[in-house]
Amino acid sequence: MNSAKNAPNPAKLTPNMGLKHRNTFGLDAVAELAYEITSAEQLPDLLKGLADQNQAWRPLGGGSNVILPNQLPGATLLINIPGQEIAQSDEQNTWVSVGAGVNWHEFVAWTLEQNLPGLENLALIPGTVGAAPIQNIGAYGVEIGQYIDHIEAFDAVSHDFVTLSQAACQFAYRDSYFKRHPKRYIVTKVVFKIPKPWKPRLQYADLANQFNDPDQPPSAKDIFTAVCQIRSQKLPDPKVIGNAGSFFQNPIVSNEQYETLFKQFPRLVSYPDAPGMRKLAAGWLIDQCGFKGQRMGSVGVYEKQALVLVNHGGANSEDILNLAKIIQEKVQKNFQVQLDIEPNIF
Repeated sequence: MNSAKNAPNPAKLTPNMGLKHRNTFGLDAVAELAYEITSAEQLPDLLKGLADQNQAWRPLGGGSNVILPNQLPGATLLINIPGQEIAQSDEQNTWVSVGAGVNWHEFVAWTLEQNLPGLENLALIPGTVGAAPIQNIGAYGVEIGQYIDHIEAFDAVSHDFVTLSQAACQFAYRDSYFKRHPKRYIVTKVVFKIPKPWKPRLQYADLANQFNDPDQPPSAKDIFTAVCQIRSQKLPDPKVIGNAGSFFQNPIVSNEQYETLFKQFPRLVSYPDAPGMRKLAAGWLIDQCGFKGQRMGSVGVYEKQALVLVNHGGANSEDILNLAKIIQEKVQKNFQVQLDIEPNIF
C-alpha cells in the first residue's frame, strides 16, 4: 500500500458534458460533472471532496461495455491515465505496466511490436486497459485475467492506493471482484505477466479453420490479423452503428442440462467449460428464436451476429433494456436457459 504523492494539477471539470462520444452505443447521456483523470494522484483529493459533498460518482473508461442513462447525476470520472512500459523481465516472463486509460487494442498491438506474444486472441476488443479486468474480457479461448500479475487501484473505502494480486481480483467468466464491488476501487494501473514460452491457441472453430495446416503453425501476428478480420466481419463498427459488442454472456449449464437440450436441438452450439459444465453459444440461442436482424423502433439485433444489440439512432437505455428483456424471455421459454446481460448498466 502506498500513500498518495503530492497531488498534481486537479482533474479538469466539465459540467453537463455530453457522453455520446464516450460510449460505443452512442447514447445521448449527459454527465452532470465530468472530471478528466489523467493521473492517479488526482484521485485522493477529488474523492474526498465528493465524499464531503455526498456526491454520487462512477468511473468511466472507453464506454465500450456500458449502458448509460440519459442523465448521470453527480461526478463521472473519465479515466484517461496514459503510459505503458516493460517493467522487468527474466528468463520465464516479462512484466508490462500499463495506465488504465490506454486503449486496449492499441496495447495488444504494441505488445506484438515488442515481441511479447500472448494477448493476440484479444485483439480488436474495444475499451481501455483499466476497464478490461473489471469484465475479465475474453475471446477465442483467452481471458485477460490469465495474464494479470497485479492491479494498482484507489480504494474509496480506505481512501488510499492499494495493490491487488491476481488472486485478490477473483477473476471468473466475465466477472471479477471489481465488478461485484463497483463503488470500491478505481483501477489506475494494470501490470501484466506475459510468459516467454508461447503456443498458439486455436481451439475455437473460427481460428482452427483458418490455421489448419499442422506443418505451418501461425505466428502471434498471424493470429492477431485473423482475429481482427473475423471480428470485423462479425461485429459492427461502433463508429458506424452504436453497439457494445456481445450483449449477453454465453450461459454455462450442467452436462445433464446440455445433454437434454442436445437431444431436442442436435445443432446446438456449445463448448467445454469447467468439469461437468458446458458453455452454450448465446448467439445461436437468440438466432434460433428468430431475432437476428429484427428491429424494434430505434434498436435492433445485428443482422450478422444475433449476440449484438444495436442502436440504429436515437435510442436510449430503456429502449435497449426493453429489447433485451424480450430476448431473455423468449430464450428462457424456448430453451429453459437464462441469458445474463454482459454490459454494465449505469
